[in-house]
Amino acid sequence: MTAQSVHRIPPRDASPLTAAEEARLAWLSESVLNNRFLPAPPPENVFVGDGDYRAIGAEFLGHFVRLGGLKPSDRVLDIGCGIGRMAVPLTQYLDSDAVYEGIDPVGEGIAWCTQTITPVYPNFRFCRLDVAHPLYNPEGPLAGEDVVLPFSDGSFDFAAMVSVATHLPLGEIAAYMREVARLLAPGGRLFLTAFIVTPGDHARDGARPRFERGEAAGTWVADPEAPLGAIGFDSGLVEDAVEAMGLRIERVSLGHWRGGTDAPHYQDVIVAKSPGVPA
Repeated sequence: MTAQSVHRIPPRDASPLTAAEEARLAWLSESVLNNRFLPAPPPENVFVGDGDYRAIGAEFLGHFVRLGGLKPSDRVLDIGCGIGRMAVPLTQYLDSDAVYEGIDPVGEGIAWCTQTITPVYPNFRFCRLDVAHPLYNPEGPLAGEDVVLPFSDGSFDFAAMVSVATHLPLGEIAAYMREVARLLAPGGRLFLTAFIVTPGDHARDGARPRFERGEAAGTWVADPEAPLGAIGFDSGLVEDAVEAMGLRIERVSLGHWRGGTDAPHYQDVIVAKSPGVPA
């Protein structure tokens, strides 16, 4: 995929949702923000991501539905679920007989989700994937490029990877794409965020992070001392990793991390679809 093929999301008035669906989604997002009975971890326990826990969750609920085509009946796989930032708003959107599976290498986050979310929403399950990561799980025995997720083929309709590819080398992203392609049912969708660096992005006023060239070809890093703290890739590299596993990219939506854009999301978004006709 070339840089010229990257396209922006349609304007807000071109939403794929009906007016009634938009109204319901807006109401649901507002209720996620204001419902004090929804679980939320103490701020000091939110070990990944900055910003307001509930606000970011509500924001991504909107992105999942508007950009990713998430349906209330979908079977959802949340790769890198962390401490439930995406899971909590999904408890309010998914049907009670839908399926949600969250996986993450950080045991503390999985423990909190299992103890706090699953007892109230038993169709939401969480498991630890003890994969190595120099920042989040340095003692993990499983190499990222050898990852095999503990689910059967075609088990999911929607796979989310939010702020995961922004912390992985390209070889590990490819390994997850292999697993996503295996696990998605025909017609299932992948929603993935990344830093896609197009020419000049790193030098734009207001770009955050301020990337510089990494050691690996095609990479950009915010901090050379911790390159996986935030890693970007030349336009086309992540897209090629997605398509190499047979997934078909339907949308690439550039985010406002690069400055000078009014995009409604910070990181770049890739939406891809599993081939075949849904059953």
